Formats: sequence, C-alpha cells, structure tokens
Amino acid sequence: MDEIEKVKVAAIQAAPVFLDRDATVDKACGLIEQAAGEGAGLVVFSEAFVPGYPDWVWRMRPWEIRAEALYGRLFDQAVVLGDSATEALATAAQQANCYVSIGVNEREERGSTLFDTQLCFGPTGELLGAHRKLVATGAERLVWGMGDASSLEVLETPFGRLGGLTSWENYMPLARMALYEQGIDVYVAPTWDNSDVWVATLRHIAKEGRVYVIGASFWAQAADVPSDVPFRDELYSDDGGQMSGGVSVIVGPLGEVLAGPLEGEEGLLFAELDVQTARASRHQFDPVGHFSRPDLLRLAIGPVTAEN
Repeated sequence: MDEIEKVKVAAIQAAPVFLDRDATVDKACGLIEQAAGEGAGLVVFSEAFVPGYPDWVWRMRPWEIRAEALYGRLFDQAVVLGDSATEALATAAQQANCYVSIGVNEREERGSTLFDTQLCFGPTGELLGAHRKLVATGAERLVWGMGDASSLEVLETPFGRLGGLTSWENYMPLARMALYEQGIDVYVAPTWDNSDVWVATLRHIAKEGRVYVIGASFWAQAADVPSDVPFRDELYSDDGGQMSGGVSVIVGPLGEVLAGPLEGEEGLLFAELDVQTARASRHQFDPVGHFSRPDLLRLAIGPVTAEN
C-alpha cells in the first residue's frame, strides 16, 4: 500500500455567534488555532456553523412574517465564496497548517437562494471543495436550495482520501456509495442532529464503508441568541434551553467509538487516525470491491450539475 501519514483530527462542538457571520468566523478562526495547537491536522465543524443553523424553521409556520424577517437576516449574513469571511477561514487554515471542514450558509453573488454548504480548506489556504447538501431536510427546504452531483467528490490528502456528506444526506445510501466508489478513507459528517440514533448512524457508516467518520454536531443554547435577532424573545428564552444539545463523535472503521459522544456542552474531541488500518480492514468487507456485485447492482450518477 502507498505510504499514508497518520493524522490527528478534531471535531468541534461549539455555538456560533448566531446570525452574525463575522463574529462567528472570528470564533471559528480561534478554534482552528486551538485545535491545531493541540496537534490536529484536520479540524471539522458542524453543519451551518456560519452564521448558525436556521433553527426557527421548526418553530413556526412557513407563511409567518417572522420567517421572512429571519430569512432576510440569514441571507444578509450568509457567506459568498471568495468574500472576506472565506478569506479569513482560508488564512486561519494556512496559519494553522491544517485542513479545515466547516459548514456555512452559502449564497451566490446573484440570486436569493441559500445553500447548506460544507467548505474544505487545505493547509496552504486553498479552498479545495464546497459541497452543497443534496436534499434539505423537511422544513429546511424553506431556507436552503438543493445541491447537485458536482460536489460528490473526495479529495486526496497526505492522510488518505477525504470527503463526506451533511446531516441527513447520510441516510441516502446511493450518496454514500458514490463516495465509497471514489475510495474515501476519512468521512466527515457534520450535522444538527443530536439524537442517540445519530451516533448509531455514524457507527454503521464507518463499518459499512470501512472508513473513519468524524461527526461534528451543532450545539447552541437559546441564551446564545443575540438580543437583536428578529423575534428573539418570542422564539427563544433565557431559561437555559438548548437549540441543539450536540452529539459529536469520532468513529473508527470497525464502528468503534474513538472519542465522544460529547453531549450538552461545547468542546473539542480528538483522535488519531491511521488510514492504513482502515484500508487493511477491507479484507473482510469492501462495499465497492470483493463484497459487491456490479454485474447485478450498479450506481449511476448524473447529470453532474443542474444545468446539463
């Protein structure tokens, strides 16, 4: 096998500065520095970390004026690829000399649709990938549009092939298979989900794909919502209630839990990954090799983009 470096990874479970892009990016940059200072070569943040997960979609009817006001705030604070926010994150990755995977609310320079996007920066500061969630979950569709197959890809790194899916995309078997077929070794799974079942999901994926899974979960308390957020007092109280309690976890290629789950608090999880171990484990089960039947069952992907 090719010589592959071991890597220490960090799963970040932290609250954003809700609906404040620049302040959240500042916090993310500090966490990248902290994680890299503890030896992490890959730092993974939750789904929609910048500037926060649109939790209100589960708290109101879609036609309410409150939904319009909150969407307007989120749209204003969303990230445009190449803007000052992404440049700051790129600089943080470069200064820390590590890979960074971070969830953002993305908008294009023109148009009014947002996307649930996971960005990946390399240690040189280059933006290596931007994966838009293929299908928004339930009420999320009032906020986010759909991604396409162009970002169903894995990246070559010194520590193996890196890729992943966002939140309930991970319940799409064919999307997982698309990554397995590209030889993914290190699988990031950012989410807002904080259930016990989610941990079981990630353990299943790890064993199914014989991959390392890094599950970074969104965490925030209602008290973290700034006072200037529209309808804050109607939607969120200061009683210590949680928007999401978090359930971050790092799982090995046999489904074993290496770190976590971390629940009910901010924190960083660390684990050392050895991709050679994951690849060797496929002698028992390779979902796209000797334990597959391409003569009977095949995956077809396309069209790659919505335009063609």
